[in-house]
Amino acid sequence: MPSTSENTQVSHVSVLGLGLMGSALAAALLRAGHSVTVWNRTSAKTGPLVAQGALPASTVADAVAASPLVIVCLTTNDDVREALAPADLTGTVLVNLTNGTPAQARDLAAYAHKQGARYIDGGIMAVPQMIATPAAYVLYSGDEQAYETHEPVLAAFGGTKWVGTDPGRAALHDLALLTGMYGMLIGVTQALALVRSAGVTASEFAGPLHAWVCAMLDGVVPGIAEAVDSGRHLTDVSSLAVNQAAFPNLTTTYREQGISMELFEPFQKLLDRSIAEGHSADGLSRLVEMLDDEG
Repeated sequence: MPSTSENTQVSHVSVLGLGLMGSALAAALLRAGHSVTVWNRTSAKTGPLVAQGALPASTVADAVAASPLVIVCLTTNDDVREALAPADLTGTVLVNLTNGTPAQARDLAAYAHKQGARYIDGGIMAVPQMIATPAAYVLYSGDEQAYETHEPVLAAFGGTKWVGTDPGRAALHDLALLTGMYGMLIGVTQALALVRSAGVTASEFAGPLHAWVCAMLDGVVPGIAEAVDSGRHLTDVSSLAVNQAAFPNLTTTYREQGISMELFEPFQKLLDRSIAEGHSADGLSRLVEMLDDEG
């Protein structure tokens, strides 16, 4: 198996998994001038990358043996374990960019260590089309020395953000950021359904909705974060009692307009519980601790 000095930038990289994201990662490495070996369960997907200069591997074992740095981007972490099973990982730096949970990342780190490999977990904060642009970045955690050695190669994908030596930390940050995204999408979905029920087109409403959501994110997120960290949930904007009183206007309108309430009913329940537990004068930041109570 090829080896590399800890002080030398890796130029031979293998990429396992050539879905939309894996293909974008491999193409970015090629454009950055690296020698790239590629493997995919369906070998036909290697064709476009081979045309760009990649070297095809017929098996995972061959792909792992070809490079000291192995990038894995498969559908699930179960797929990662299954794919790596036949390979000799001794001396390999394994960078797993498969979406998963913190616990799965820690399990894979332990597995890689037993196999003689160094493990870095990653969370890609981009869609495939954003890879290798200034808008893309990847969160990394795990083996810090391995990360520092290979960060110049990983930079081919976009920005690099180290979040800690706990292998599960990148997945935690990734899922937390995705939680914010899905929360935004829930609101956008409900808003567009509501205006459409009154004959307003989604395109017509998209501009005002975008401007409002961006303004609220800029104004609200830093303040909530500060309140949560300090434990002081004071507000000069809108108390939980005010929100609880106003929220039925939303759900009642959904019902009257024939729109499902299934996305928003849980929030009403959380508001109701916050008042029942004596937090009526607090701001919305208190709800973060209320969710902790649910755990």
